[in-house]
Amino acid sequence: MSKIKMTANVIKQDMIGPDIYSLWILAEEIAAQARAGQFLSVYTKDASRLLPRPISICEIDREEGALRLVYRIAGGGTREFAGYRAGDTVTVLGPLGNGFPEIAADRHVFLIGGGIGIPPMLELAKELNCEKTAVLGYRDAQLFLKEEFEPYAEVVVATEDGSVGTKGNVLDAIREQGLIADTAGHLKLPAGEAVKQKPAAPVILACGPTPMLRALKAFAAERRIECWLSLEERMACGVGACLACVCQTGGVDAHSNVHNKRICKDGPVFEAGEVEL
Repeated sequence: MSKIKMTANVIKQDMIGPDIYSLWILAEEIAAQARAGQFLSVYTKDASRLLPRPISICEIDREEGALRLVYRIAGGGTREFAGYRAGDTVTVLGPLGNGFPEIAADRHVFLIGGGIGIPPMLELAKELNCEKTAVLGYRDAQLFLKEEFEPYAEVVVATEDGSVGTKGNVLDAIREQGLIADTAGHLKLPAGEAVKQKPAAPVILACGPTPMLRALKAFAAERRIECWLSLEERMACGVGACLACVCQTGGVDAHSNVHNKRICKDGPVFEAGEVEL
């Protein structure tokens, strides 16, 4: 798979939540290669901002050669992107990183997204041909993308303020509803609660802030469940050259000869047991 740097045309852009934007771009060569879980480096037009901004791919329309990027304004670069309109151009590099693994049709996949980690799970929900439950964590009742998951997966919501669904985080929702069994099909529920379902061979695919991923890693290890995590990190080059986005691992990285891996190059998706969080 080759990385392509190109000038893409903006198809449309909409604000879908407070400071959250949905940007569709025409990038046929990248769309033809892209996989769920990968990202693009998006360059600003401001010469004072030399480094691109990494943004996860939310949707891939290979027939139209289009990509959807959903992002939150976090600084001057993304604020510039929020001003783009149909007909504007933007320079991008991609597809970058690895994607989520292929999952067999007899598995029950739990797509877990927190905050701006929700968008990259949408393409997975569309592509996977198996039983799917999407557990989505939000700050409040601004449930961006929720309705777009519903045709492809059962959707469970957690909100920090308790305005919708379970009050708390995604793991609170999983435990409250008894969603995920261990590999033997056993559910750990509070005393007196009935078993709601026994999903066979569950697998967790998740993206979100580090505290959420750390908790999911521990949860999966306790129940011996396969778990893959997409790590969020500030990146500089986006291609693995600068070592600005390393994470600690159990094994020695061949590039740097130390116990780390580059999130942009070796990730952003890792098997949970491979990385230290």
